[in-house]
Amino acid sequence: MNQYRHRDDCRLCGSTDLELVLPILPSPIGDAFVSQAELDQPQPLFPLDTYLCKACGHVQNLDIVDPEILFRNYTYRTSASMGLVDHFRKYAAHVVGTLGMQPGDLVVEIGSNDGSLLKAYRDHGLRVQGVDPARNIAAAASAEGIPTLPDFFTAAVAEQLVQQLGHARLMCANNVFAHADGIGDIVKGIRTLLAPDGAFVFEVSYIPDMIDGFVFDTIYHEHVSHHALIPLERFFNRLDLSLFDVERVPTKGGSIRGYAQPKSTGQRPQSARLLAMMAEEERRHITEPAIYRQFYQDIEARKQTVLAYIDAAKAAGKTVGVYGASTTATTLLYHFELEKRATMMFDDNPIKHGTYSPGAHIPVYPSEQLYTLRPDIVVIIAWQYSTPIMARHQRYMDEGGQFLVPLPSMQLHPQR
Repeated sequence: MNQYRHRDDCRLCGSTDLELVLPILPSPIGDAFVSQAELDQPQPLFPLDTYLCKACGHVQNLDIVDPEILFRNYTYRTSASMGLVDHFRKYAAHVVGTLGMQPGDLVVEIGSNDGSLLKAYRDHGLRVQGVDPARNIAAAASAEGIPTLPDFFTAAVAEQLVQQLGHARLMCANNVFAHADGIGDIVKGIRTLLAPDGAFVFEVSYIPDMIDGFVFDTIYHEHVSHHALIPLERFFNRLDLSLFDVERVPTKGGSIRGYAQPKSTGQRPQSARLLAMMAEEERRHITEPAIYRQFYQDIEARKQTVLAYIDAAKAAGKTVGVYGASTTATTLLYHFELEKRATMMFDDNPIKHGTYSPGAHIPVYPSEQLYTLRPDIVVIIAWQYSTPIMARHQRYMDEGGQFLVPLPSMQLHPQR
């Protein structure tokens, strides 16, 4: 079986006019942490090169890892991510109010994971249906009262759901709309399943926020698309959908919550903020290569600053650990070449304790073991959570340890 394949055309518009703009170093599958018994199994590195379509402006990875490898035995659960359950509770209340949802209306979520969002919609009296390919997670969600189809969402699945449940007043996809190579078929399915007055609400990482906040580590093998509004609207329009509103949300280092409706039957006008954000993308030339070339130069400058400090510390005999056992952390670990320099990894998620990091097989310890293993420097590769991590481990710094936060620019706590 080929574990990955390379496509040579844009997944949104089909153009072959593509430019490599972010040559991110290869890494193993980001969340493929292994047990001690699995250490002898090979974990290949897969490309993370990121391209811009010069025809429609879409930013994407063209090397596609087999989705069966990525998603069938998925370990990530929404409820384990800091603050996401509360975020979804507020999100559901907001959407129900904004769209005027009524008890009994059908909500279908693509990539529903453990049902955290659908539970919030159910609490508003809505009928809910999840679709998620991770059989283990889908089964657990169904057992907890959130019916979940254990499959990838496709146009064929959408036809099946229409027959069984009728049309959906609301469809949603949160931090999963970036995952699919066959995104055209998914959008055809959304259009099939949506009621004429229905809405598709989705959250994705937003490229301007990625650039402004240095959140390049959201580039990993599950994320094959990186979204801006202009390419999305062009793509939606070809498949009889249209954006009508957008909101900025703080998750994943900066995301957008987009609202789309059937183009031919939807009645909602495009909001002023949607038009303003698309105008801002035009002003920044977000669909052209120059901004990405500069972004990459800035990433490399930060990498060299971090490595100069770490290499000097190691030359002086100091030990180096990293904090963060997540998918994004794997991208940062490999692109900053820290997998060759760190000897221990710390994390707060009990599922990761006692495992070994993807590829490099760095042992993962509970964060309490900062105080027994006592590394001299710990690079917080889960850097977006650096403030609560450092607050929780003030004692580590008081006892002589030092945290290094690599992005958006290198910070040392305490300075020495």
